[in-house]
Amino acid sequence: MEEKRIAVLAIAVKDREKAMQVNELLHQFGDYIISRTGLPYREQGINIITLITDAPQDIVSNLSGKIGRISDVEIKISYLKV
Repeated sequence: MEEKRIAVLAIAVKDREKAMQVNELLHQFGDYIISRTGLPYREQGINIITLITDAPQDIVSNLSGKIGRISDVEIKISYLKV
């Protein structure tokens, strides 16, 4: 079994109509999400979601790849050493 890692994911949803697709993916990977926050940044016209996951790196890569393929959605990942 692959070692789990803590990852912080920052997701910017530039088109609000894409939020449903993002939320569906987050639901599918919900067992690995230990924290999730979301807020609208009205001045910039985007919604920002931050996640903290505890999962094998291939799971995080799978999730981020699927999110990254949604148009008008950007994602960045940072892994923590623990």
